[in-house]
Amino acid sequence: MSSTAKNNLSMLNFTTLWFGASISVAEIITGGMLAPLGFKMGLIAILLGHLVGTTILVLGGIIGTEERIPALASTRISFGEYGSYIFSILNVLQLLGWTAVMIVVGARSVNQITNTLWGFDHLTVWSLIIGGLIMLWLWLGKDSGWKKANHFAVILLFILTLVLSVIIFRNHELFTNQGVGEMSFGSAMELAVIMPLSWLPLIADYTRFARTKRDGAVGSWLGYFIGSSWMYIIGLGAAIVANDSDPAAMLLAANLGIVALGIIVLATVTTTFLDAYSAGVSCLNIFPKLNEKTLALVMTAIGTALAIVINIEQYEHFLYAIGSVFAPLFSILLTDYFLLKNKRIQSDLLVNWGNLALCALGTMLYYQFIKFDFFFGATVPVMIIISLVHIITWRLTAKCKFVRN
Repeated sequence: MSSTAKNNLSMLNFTTLWFGASISVAEIITGGMLAPLGFKMGLIAILLGHLVGTTILVLGGIIGTEERIPALASTRISFGEYGSYIFSILNVLQLLGWTAVMIVVGARSVNQITNTLWGFDHLTVWSLIIGGLIMLWLWLGKDSGWKKANHFAVILLFILTLVLSVIIFRNHELFTNQGVGEMSFGSAMELAVIMPLSWLPLIADYTRFARTKRDGAVGSWLGYFIGSSWMYIIGLGAAIVANDSDPAAMLLAANLGIVALGIIVLATVTTTFLDAYSAGVSCLNIFPKLNEKTLALVMTAIGTALAIVINIEQYEHFLYAIGSVFAPLFSILLTDYFLLKNKRIQSDLLVNWGNLALCALGTMLYYQFIKFDFFFGATVPVMIIISLVHIITWRLTAKCKFVRN
């Protein structure tokens, strides 16, 4: 986003932005993990998890609109300037991870298509091509033409969702079969919450440019909830019907051929560009004099290199690692901003050690809830507990200061 784009993004811009971001191979594959629950219970977990996760996501976006600051800069409200640097570094690492994951899953799907059609089996080549296209998409973001390009891409991706939906829902076994393996409702719920939660450190990077708070909040909620839920449902259905949630297999089965290749590449590029762009913005929280676009291009290059060597089998653990850090972090920030009305960044506060310790406690609690397989997952109870503890400790601290004075 350039300075000329400041404060002029409409509700439609946000709806298409987040709808396009949610249409990805990774979200379809994650939805496929819920197949052991069967379609009915899997659908409930998807919708309930996305209802919770997307609402939390949008609350983070509202801070960006009201304060006109990027996502990670807003953490200075609760953690101080140096404290925000810690989360900026963690966010850059998770965004590099997402960039690599998105490139490798996209490249694998495209490679499957080209290998089936023409015997072209070169995963590394496709990783490099997709990485290059993401860099081109980032470059287009420097002018107003990006909006038109993004709208056009979302239209094509919307057609993709229709095609995949027809392929899945015309099979009546979807409602009677059950996927292989084991999955509890709590784990399924958590996997549905984590995906929107993973965008929390990014959303304000975009909503800071919203014309109004309503444009940013409603557009983001509708775009992401509809798109991501839809992708999860497609993945769930594919895994139940065919034991394979990779959309490349479905598109090949529908005889879409080269069209399938273009669809997968486009879906990967429109999503991963957001990760790379926000990785650059997060770096600006530490190095404000650098150019965000240049940083985003560098991050894409690093993510592409990681994609060539990444072990995608650790994907589920990667999702949990994101939840363990950002659930307590944003619980503290949202509590400060919306409940305690602490909205001012204190210039003299370098590190809030108490909130950092509370965040560390939340990370430990998160893994305990994962271990106990709680019915509502881990994010929801951890955020509630950390919020309550933060309110209590804040009031006790305020009371002690009042007594001393």
